[in-house]
Amino acid sequence: MNRTEATRIVEQIQNVVSEAVITDDEFLRTILTGVLADGHVLIEDVPGTGKTLTARSLASALGLSFNRIQFTPDLLPGDITGSHIYNENVGEFEFNSGPIFANVVLADEINRAPPKTQAALLEAMGEKQVTVDDETRQLPEPFFVIATQNPIEQEGTFPLPEAQRDRFTIKTEMGYPTRDGELELIDRRADRTTSAPKAERVVADLSVTALRDVVEQVEVATELREYIVDLGRATREDSQVAVGVSPRGIQRLFEAARARAVIDGREYLVPDDVRAVVHPVFDHRIVLTSEASISGHSKAQVVTEVCSSVEVPAMPKQ
Repeated sequence: MNRTEATRIVEQIQNVVSEAVITDDEFLRTILTGVLADGHVLIEDVPGTGKTLTARSLASALGLSFNRIQFTPDLLPGDITGSHIYNENVGEFEFNSGPIFANVVLADEINRAPPKTQAALLEAMGEKQVTVDDETRQLPEPFFVIATQNPIEQEGTFPLPEAQRDRFTIKTEMGYPTRDGELELIDRRADRTTSAPKAERVVADLSVTALRDVVEQVEVATELREYIVDLGRATREDSQVAVGVSPRGIQRLFEAARARAVIDGREYLVPDDVRAVVHPVFDHRIVLTSEASISGHSKAQVVTEVCSSVEVPAMPKQ
């Protein structure tokens, strides 16, 4: 698969998902950026905005298996990974796989479960495997998690552990539909005999791995590699930041920026690709100082200030 074909396929995926989900194009582009960057995506928003439908529609468009895990306060780690169950017929324990064994896993309302259960995803997200009773099992390929969480201020939520937030390549918000979008939702519900739109599989032999291989071929000049590193390091030097972006976060910015270049139809990286994804990649990785939080500063403001302080490299014409 070449870059032109990859860009065309991504555009088709975005179009079929947008037919099923009422949302803006930039949100879908951000989600697809995370998928092409071989990463996981965290969506934060209030219930009822279409987060679950987005994940299901994306899996359908990609032709991948899909499982949904509803996170609740009483959910146990074994409910996610699976467990060994004794089979009386054969007289031995057999592994009963959990819902984590799918190409696309929707971790719905992930922050309604306690941290111990949330952590059950760490190995799966980082190593694409799970270990149960000292036995390690590989997850399907491709594998990625789309997690949704409610705003932290809502009752009954637990903040995600820092290590887990760092596993998500992208964090974004869906937002409410426009007035026209909500009118369209009403029109769809007005006739209950009409089935809700569903995303069709885009290409019968589509390989997510092939799309990701195209991303790996994107050329990145030395000046832009240095720019990405400098952005990450600048977050650690900001007086408002207690914990800046980790080396993993810098790598994720590099990967997401290359994915954005493919989505925009280029075989090379430009500064705009980096700036387009720096907030979804960096914001959730930063921990503010107590003073900054009390003063009302936001992580997004810090990242914006960092982007303004780091010089954008001048790139030669391609």
